[in-house]
Amino acid sequence: MKQFYAKSTHMERLIVLDTETTGIEPSEGHRVIEVGAVQILDREITELEFHRYLQPNRNVGESVNIHGISDKFLRDKPQFSEISEDFIAFIEGATLVIHNAPFDLGFLNNELKLIGSKKKIEDICTIIDTLELSKEQRPGTMHNLDALCRRFEIDASARTIHGALLDAQILAQVYLAMTGGQSNLFQEINPADAEMNFATSINKKNVDTNKIKVVYANDDEIKAHKNYFQNS
Repeated sequence: MKQFYAKSTHMERLIVLDTETTGIEPSEGHRVIEVGAVQILDREITELEFHRYLQPNRNVGESVNIHGISDKFLRDKPQFSEISEDFIAFIEGATLVIHNAPFDLGFLNNELKLIGSKKKIEDICTIIDTLELSKEQRPGTMHNLDALCRRFEIDASARTIHGALLDAQILAQVYLAMTGGQSNLFQEINPADAEMNFATSINKKNVDTNKIKVVYANDDEIKAHKNYFQNS
């Protein structure tokens, strides 16, 4: 997964995103059942969020033990096709921050394919994979979300089970800590403070998204993802 970093003084919109699914492999018919996303604007976590539960047209099976989302709960929830336009409008043109990005992108692109769309998420967004970023920063250590919360002293006590929106909210704090910190949550930046934080700002380059290469999970990565759930 390729990341793009550049210094800039203009406002940048990051979307921290997570999904919950019925399994780990879309080619086996598994589907997205929850999408959660949080906006970071100019390195400030905002209150603007996107959150939907989805009817997957299949049973959640044993995945309920991971996320706690039951078939009964999802019975009256919308199909992905019903929320796809709102979702694309929310993320389009932003830089997506995802932990283990090939997993979530694989599922979201599969959902788009199932509704007849030729569009892929990486065609409309730049991608930053915090799993790869963590491996680069501290090779040889644990890189799941709980481990990163411990490393950066971020409160994850509410994370008793996996949840897309909660995990996105936590990952937003983790990402800012990984890339230089954040001055004030949910507050406007003082222009003087913004100038001081210039050196740690992270912004998207103008790139040809058609040339972005996304590497999907191989057997070893799928095994690593299973271990992620077990260790989280």
